[in-house]
Formats: sequence, C-alpha cells, structure tokens
Amino acid sequence: MSIERVPKKERQQQLVKLIEDNPFMTDQELTRHLKVSIQTIRLDRLELGIPELRERMKLMAERSYDQVRSLPLHEVIGEVVDLQLDRSGISIFEIREEHVFSRTGIARGHHVFAQANSLAVAVINDEIALTFSADIRFIRSVHLGEKCIAKAYVRQTPELKGKAKVEVFTYVGEEMVFQGNFVIYRSTGDDNQG
Repeated sequence: MSIERVPKKERQQQLVKLIEDNPFMTDQELTRHLKVSIQTIRLDRLELGIPELRERMKLMAERSYDQVRSLPLHEVIGEVVDLQLDRSGISIFEIREEHVFSRTGIARGHHVFAQANSLAVAVINDEIALTFSADIRFIRSVHLGEKCIAKAYVRQTPELKGKAKVEVFTYVGEEMVFQGNFVIYRSTGDDNQG
C-alpha cells in the first residue's frame, strides 16, 4: 500500500494555513499533519520564507500589542505574546525542571494554574484587577519540556457588576490540557470597557 503524495504546491498552501491558524506549531507537529519528513517541512518553510518557531514567537512578541495594566509584566507567568485589553490574550510557558515533580517529570498543577490566572488578570484593562473566583479543570498532566500556550478570552457579562468573566484554555500543541473560567474583580466598576 503506497501513501498518496500531495503535490508540493498544495502541501505548501496547507503549511501556510496551518501556521496562520496556529503560529506556535512545531516542525514535528507539522510533520504529523502533513505526513512528510521533518526535512521536507524545513525546506518548505525556507522556500516560503517562514521562520522557525522560536523566531515566529519573537516576532509575535515584538509586534505592538496593548500593555498590561493590572500587574507588572514580570508578574505574568509565561511570556505574553499577544494582548488586547478587555478582549483576549496569549501567553507561552515552558515547563522546566523547577516546575515539575522530580520523580515523575510532571508539572505541579499550581504552575499551570498560575499561567492561566495571571493571564486572566493581565487581559483586564484596569489598574487593579483581582481574581474573584475560578472554576478550573486539569484535563491532562503536563510534562517537563512541554510548552503551555494559554489563550484568554474576556466574555461580555453585563450581570456581573464590577467584574469580568475570563475564559482561559491552555494547550500543549493542539491538545487542551487545562480550562479555567475566572471571574475577575475590577476596581473601576466599569463593566466591559472595550
């Protein structure tokens, strides 16, 4: 049984779309999606002028985005790569030795939670924003060396006076590993400023 090969032009179009949809995809993930070798992915990226993941992350971080108001940037767990205050945000957090249980290599849950919680606070357009409540779910354990990509979305909730609802979904690759629904207290009492 032979694998039917996708024409190069079509494969490259699929590659561009995959990276547009998820700029954090690794070359290994692209090989699984497109069913080609890692060398083919690297050659296609080179030919198309698409930088490697590390460079794409740096470019996204350098792009202009809103500044975090509710806490100092160094207090956000993970690297904020996209932020639109009172709308959405994305951060990346790599699990290192100091974040895992030494015997299992599994990340301590409070680190995964801290990334999501700090991003939920960071997306709020206010000088003071504090977590009021959190409904969280750990979907699978995260391991040493994995990159957690947290995506936060501020939801319109007129019934929550002086508070904002923020949903955070954390992924490793395309697999969701954590989900949190946060209610964030805002000091101005302004609902949904954006």
